[in-house]
Amino acid sequence: MAGRYKVALSAISARTGAPLSSLLVSFAVLHEVTAIASFAGVFCAAHAFGVGERVVDAVATGDEPAGWARLQVKTWMQEGTVWAGRVGQRYGIFGLEKKDSKESPAYLPEHLAGDVANAVFAYGVTKALFPVRIGLSLYLSPVSSRMVVDPVTKNIDALI
Repeated sequence: MAGRYKVALSAISARTGAPLSSLLVSFAVLHEVTAIASFAGVFCAAHAFGVGERVVDAVATGDEPAGWARLQVKTWMQEGTVWAGRVGQRYGIFGLEKKDSKESPAYLPEHLAGDVANAVFAYGVTKALFPVRIGLSLYLSPVSSRMVVDPVTKNIDALI
């Protein structure tokens, strides 16, 4: 089975003209960049238009029948609340006070407001965009590999 993957990956490398290791590094970097860019873009838009709080409240208090998608969105909202609390308190962002990592995290209210709600909303949208981010990262990996990763690797090799 591993032989099949090796042949397929070698074919991709040959077709794109980039080494496989470079393609993998490029994909990983692009995947993270698309996550950060989508989070930042959605957060700024939610902050500008005041969308985050309304969407988070609608998801939290909605009485519609619970289907898979609704349950998944609620799960992402809960994960986003924990994440926003942890990151917000660690770095003093989203309107939360900066706390020492050894201190117990402060209680976040049930009703999320302001930038905490915007961060939770942006977290959920970033999670929902996962398939798009994967596709974009796969599509741009060969170009990024040839234009960024390979030249950086060659310059590092020249220095060493």
